[in-house]
Amino acid sequence: MAAMPYYLTDFWLLTGLFAMAAALGAIGLNILSGTTGQLSLGHAFFLAVGAYGYMFFSGESGRSGTHDINGLGLPPTVALVLAVLFAGVVGGIFSPISGRLRGMYLGIATLALVFIGEHVMINAHSVTGGYNGRAAEPMEFFGFTLSERDPDELKVLGVEFGAYERLWYLALVLLVVGILLARNLLRGRPGRALGAVRDSEIAAAVMGVPVARYRSMAFVVSSMYAGLAGVLLALIFGRVIPEYFGLALSIDYLAMIVIGGLGSVGGAVAGAVFVTVLPQLFAHYAASLPLVVESGGDGVGPTEAARYLYGAAIVLVLLFAPGGLAGLARRRPRAPKPSARVPARSWSRFRSRSQEPQGAVS
Repeated sequence: MAAMPYYLTDFWLLTGLFAMAAALGAIGLNILSGTTGQLSLGHAFFLAVGAYGYMFFSGESGRSGTHDINGLGLPPTVALVLAVLFAGVVGGIFSPISGRLRGMYLGIATLALVFIGEHVMINAHSVTGGYNGRAAEPMEFFGFTLSERDPDELKVLGVEFGAYERLWYLALVLLVVGILLARNLLRGRPGRALGAVRDSEIAAAVMGVPVARYRSMAFVVSSMYAGLAGVLLALIFGRVIPEYFGLALSIDYLAMIVIGGLGSVGGAVAGAVFVTVLPQLFAHYAASLPLVVESGGDGVGPTEAARYLYGAAIVLVLLFAPGGLAGLARRRPRAPKPSARVPARSWSRFRSRSQEPQGAVS
């Protein structure tokens, strides 16, 4: 992964960046839905909170079009941390509702967050910029800009490092840290408690697990992962518009964790790569694929074809591989059954011993 910027073109680097951002968000949703069993259709809302939170904390106050834009002008690294924490706070505010609702009722409540978020993003012009969105400040570390596309300033081993190459390593570090934190969380006592809450809340409460606290904790952790993914998306896009954070994005994240495998960190990453990379591949190779036309033509476009394909993948996974891609990876070939036939040599030895006197046998 660290060597890919030296060999890949901008198209593949951009596709990889979107996949890594989606993987972070999918890990968070898998902790909430796959491990704890809480259905959420509002994951896109928390991605928007992270993205616009970063732009507000790092952006300067000024004017964009016909509206004034407000911002705190903090350093981008501080803004990233505050945006993630802010997403966790918003998830904590919603967590009492999640503690009272179950199943489909919780899904409908989180779905309301998406519609509320769209209304706020369109009308809060001073924070979000309205329909036209808002530009994201480039990430900086000690004066080194990661998002500024000026390849003449930096060359490594003869390779020009522009915006995508620089952002690649930031996304890779964030993804590795996110995977390690999630694995440690799920393998420890909190992970066992979350699994117990998913299997049976009554049994978990009998064993001494504070169910309400762990349900709230799962929502906060999931929101923070989504906020981090939203910050990374803002850096990749450079300008974020409200239209991107709609219901379709939440459905995509549900598809990621179902295809990858519920409750598995590696499965969430694999599902995110599958769902994110597939439309890009269809769009890139649309002219070479049968029954698929280029965007704008008469017929099935690359985006629609990709949705049909991973929609069919969800059905196939539910029917034949409930564990998802992670379950297929863990599946091992069955060991051959031992033969029920007793070897002749062993049988003859048993007969000879059984015919001896009882004392000799003892």
